[in-house]
Amino acid sequence: MSAAREYGLDDQYEWARPPAGGWTADDLDRLPNLPPHTELIDGSLVFMSPQTSFHMLAVRLLEYSLLSQVPEGLDVYREFSMLLNDRNRPEPDVLVCRKGADTGPRRTRLLSEDVVLAIEVVSEESQERDRETKPLRYAAAGIQHFWRVEEDKGLPVVYVYELDPATKAYGPAGIYHGKLRVSVPVPISIDLAAVNDRPPYRTD
Repeated sequence: MSAAREYGLDDQYEWARPPAGGWTADDLDRLPNLPPHTELIDGSLVFMSPQTSFHMLAVRLLEYSLLSQVPEGLDVYREFSMLLNDRNRPEPDVLVCRKGADTGPRRTRLLSEDVVLAIEVVSEESQERDRETKPLRYAAAGIQHFWRVEEDKGLPVVYVYELDPATKAYGPAGIYHGKLRVSVPVPISIDLAAVNDRPPYRTD
């Protein structure tokens, strides 16, 4: 049996074949029939598995909490593509960026220099990418702040990192259970235990 038939496709189905050197960031906008939320990591296409309920709820909590607290000069994006370089165009779960970075309604990506915080909520299938590959790429692109969110007994645990300008690598800045309070990139307070609540969320 062909691989195409295993996925319910016709035997004549033509799988996308990467060009020499791998795919580029612009290919994500040109390739037909890509699944939603396809990422480009080191020139390879990465397809997303169905998200868990914890992942959805954690992303919602972070998005709404940040939207209610970031100042006027910043904005919050959910599951939006970010251009790091020609071979890397990931899609973080939540982004905080400078307001006005999105220059039009048809734009499909943010530039890394406009991003001040990238957040990844770790899933079983994305553990290696979210814990190792993506932090290295985000740091190399100069993104100052990175949060990694893990699940522990149904609740979020947030690992906060800040870019060391001397080493161009992330250094740990805190691990938060129950309540997240940070002063950078802006003052933020999030009740992590409210992950199963409906927005709006309390911050005190």
